[in-house]
Amino acid sequence: MKTLFQCDFDGTITDEDASFYLLDAYAEGDWRAILKEYKEGRITVGDFNTRAFAMIRVDQSVLLSTLEQNVRIRPGFRELLDRCAYRGFRFVIVSNGLEFYIEAILRALGIKGIEVHAAKNAFAPGGVKVEYIGPDGSVLQDGFKEAYIKLFLSQGYRVLYAGNGVSDTFASRHAHTVFATGDLLDYYRRNGLPCEPFNDLGDVVNGLSRL
Repeated sequence: MKTLFQCDFDGTITDEDASFYLLDAYAEGDWRAILKEYKEGRITVGDFNTRAFAMIRVDQSVLLSTLEQNVRIRPGFRELLDRCAYRGFRFVIVSNGLEFYIEAILRALGIKGIEVHAAKNAFAPGGVKVEYIGPDGSVLQDGFKEAYIKLFLSQGYRVLYAGNGVSDTFASRHAHTVFATGDLLDYYRRNGLPCEPFNDLGDVVNGLSRL
């Protein structure tokens, strides 16, 4: 069976959530109150990012400079890409993060050609505008990652999944094998569900050798 590796970005490929660095540094307002609403399930991820990033009113170059100074890539990322390529696995980043900084971080690492699906963004005087476009071209407020994994499954892929957060919960449940850390790992353990725990992406590489 053809295989696809669907990977989250913030907190999975990176050690921490890159968007949180930007919001902490530049949001003009209490964005963490909005985050609390999202984590409590009172608003969608689309609502969270739309409202939170509207509080940022600096340009793209300033944001990218901040990320260069603060964001660290989780060890084992290049090895994971190499192992997927060696095994003939299609590697796809599907993230609730913003497209501009994901692509910039990958460029800074000298990594090219990775398929990325993330929030579209536009810089405007009223703040950063964020929008999620699903595989069918429709605007989504929630279920972005789930929409993509369902597409990949419909195309006949065995899907392997790596993630760390609340937003990975429902999408990852559709995967054949799940590599989990952080809040996602807590969810799987709390519900007695099978997964492969990881600390760094080298653990994921080792896990792939068992598949």
